[in-house]
Amino acid sequence: MTGGARMTRVIVVDDQAVVREGLVLLLGLLPDIEVVGSAGDGEAALRLVGERRPDVVLMDLRMPRMDGVEATGRIRAEFPDTQVVVLTTYSDDESVFAALRAGARGFLTKDADADDISKAIATVKRGDAQLDPTVQRRLLDTMSAPMRQTPATTGNTPPPPPGIVRDGLPDGLTPREGEVLALIADGLSNTEIAARLYISEATVKTHINNLFAKAGLRDRAQAVSYAFRHGVAHPQ
Repeated sequence: MTGGARMTRVIVVDDQAVVREGLVLLLGLLPDIEVVGSAGDGEAALRLVGERRPDVVLMDLRMPRMDGVEATGRIRAEFPDTQVVVLTTYSDDESVFAALRAGARGFLTKDADADDISKAIATVKRGDAQLDPTVQRRLLDTMSAPMRQTPATTGNTPPPPPGIVRDGLPDGLTPREGEVLALIADGLSNTEIAARLYISEATVKTHINNLFAKAGLRDRAQAVSYAFRHGVAHPQ
C-alpha cells in the first residue's frame, strides 16, 4: 500500500488458464492492487465474489457454464459494491452493448496493456466508466448513425438533428440536465463539465444524480448510450 490507501481487491475471471494466470501475475506487479482470487467461468466467479467481496472483477465474456454477461449482471445485482471491467477478445457491437446493459463499467480488449488495465480498475472503483477508445468510438458511431438516417414517422416534418430536442427532453429531464448528459456523452469529466457550463462541480454531480434517477441509469457508459438513443448527444 502507498500513502496508507487501501489496496484495490481484484478477482480475475477467464476460462483460458494461460490468460488467467498471466493476468494474475501482471496485476500482482501493479501498485495498490491485490489479486484475491481467480475463476474459470461465471458460476465460479459469482461464488468467489460472494466469498472475497472484491472491489473490481476483471471479466472475460465467452466462458462455459455462465458467460461473462450473465455473471456481470448477477454480480452487479447481488453485490452492487463490486464493479466489473470486461476484458475480452470480442469488441463487436452485440458484446459491448450486452456487457454495458448488464452493468459493466469498463470495457477493454485483450490488446490492452498494464497501464490501460490499471487505469480502468482505478476508474471504475471511483464509480466512473472506462471504455477502450476504439470501443467508445464505435459505440458512439453506432448509436448516432440511425438518428441521422431514420426518416420522420409522422407527417411531413423531418426529425430534428441529433443533439436538438424540439418538444422537450426524455423522462422529464430539465434543459440543464440535458446539457450535462450531452457533455457526458462527449467524454467530459465532471470538472470539465463544470468549467464548460460555469457551474460548480458539486452542482454537476447533483444534475448527474438527478438525470440518472429519472432515466434509470447506473453509470456514465449507460448514459452515453441513452444520450445517443434519444438524440440528446452531439455526434462526433
